[in-house]
Amino acid sequence: MRTRHVRRSAALAAAAFTLPITLGVAAPVFAASQQTDPYGPACASLPSQGSGSLAGMAQDPVATAASNNPALSTLVTAVKKAGLVDTLNNAKGITVFAPTNEAFAKIPKADLDKILADKAELTKLLTYHVVGEKITPSQLSDGSFKTLEGGTLTTTGSGENFTVNGKAKIVCGDVQTSNGTVNIIDTVLTPM
Repeated sequence: MRTRHVRRSAALAAAAFTLPITLGVAAPVFAASQQTDPYGPACASLPSQGSGSLAGMAQDPVATAASNNPALSTLVTAVKKAGLVDTLNNAKGITVFAPTNEAFAKIPKADLDKILADKAELTKLLTYHVVGEKITPSQLSDGSFKTLEGGTLTTTGSGENFTVNGKAKIVCGDVQTSNGTVNIIDTVLTPM
């Protein structure tokens, strides 16, 4: 009885694909998903559950997702000072190259304090880290992307090893949020 049921199910499945062809209609095509999993050594340091986890970040817009990630607290402070929280949370299909706290720590404290105190310069710096389109890992191998600041970012690499502007490494890439993609980087980028 069980074998008969399996044969009947197999026959019905075959008919579902054969029938459209005999009627001159294209059979459905099941393409592999274009979305990849986040990659990079820093992804392992994200919380395994909760709002700062990969699943949690996918539920929130970019700025909110970043605020739940302990490695991005300096960036979040800068975004708030520049008044960009709503801009980032309301944008659609963006890609953010998000510097870690350690990336900001590479900037001498006096220089960082000066940037944080100048809203116009801070806004220019932060919007240079945002591209107004979704960038997939395959596009990063040899890419050139216009930023919201108006400049251009370049990316090179392959597999799970990508560099932005020849110096910043993506340490956790292709992190999805509800309105964009985040690539966490180890160096703050400066507009060219």
